[in-house]
Amino acid sequence: MTDNAITLYGLPNCDTCRKARNWLGRFDVAHEFVDYRANPVPSATLKAWAQELGGWDKLVNKSSTTWRNLLPQRKNPGTDPEWTLLLKEHPALIRRPVVVQATGAVSVGFTDNGFKKLFGR
Repeated sequence: MTDNAITLYGLPNCDTCRKARNWLGRFDVAHEFVDYRANPVPSATLKAWAQELGGWDKLVNKSSTTWRNLLPQRKNPGTDPEWTLLLKEHPALIRRPVVVQATGAVSVGFTDNGFKKLFGR
């Protein structure tokens, strides 16, 4: 992370990530964007995000096409290493965007009202 207080993790072609980045720009919120397909997130960080959010189910987008196309036996990871391996193999499964604040607080997704609350705008 650079001097920016906010790091936004996502995919550059994701519409929701684009909306979030545009919102941050419109409200002059300094941030860094990290493409997590080009710059894979370390397993320990994925685990920390899941813990901060309240579990793997909060971090994984189970309504995505990627999830629906997984083999049935891949949809029930039982351990942290199995989850992190799945997310490293299929980064598009991570809910987007992941917002990490300087305090370490993690949130996922984007809505106008959600960002207004998150950033006090």
